[in-house]
Amino acid sequence: MRIVVDASVAVKWVLNEPRTEAALALRDEQLIAPALWLAEAANALWRHVRLAEMTSDEAFTRMDELENAPVASFAIEPHVARALEIATQINHPVYDCFYLALALREGIMLVTDDRRFAAAAATRPELAVQVRLLGT
Repeated sequence: MRIVVDASVAVKWVLNEPRTEAALALRDEQLIAPALWLAEAANALWRHVRLAEMTSDEAFTRMDELENAPVASFAIEPHVARALEIATQINHPVYDCFYLALALREGIMLVTDDRRFAAAAATRPELAVQVRLLGT
């Protein structure tokens, strides 16, 4: 089954966090994401370095694992207008809305571990049906 995953799911593949098991189980599916997922994952790793929760070397090793993860990356340019439209509809940052724009275009589910994003999408029934929280 094809699924859009966001960076909140992908970082769980390399960090031991709540719902890591559920995130790892998704790797058996055909995963896609807008190309910005790697930048967002790198930012999450940087935060862990900044908070002294891992070393720079550990972050680079984990980033290498993510770069080799089974995710097909899609260009973001075709989704800019739709992501902006969604962001204005649900009052949520456009970065997250790229994932939802891709899911809508492909007619598939988006899996996220971002509860705030899922709650924002849930305010619009036509968007809510495309979003599933990780582990539910």
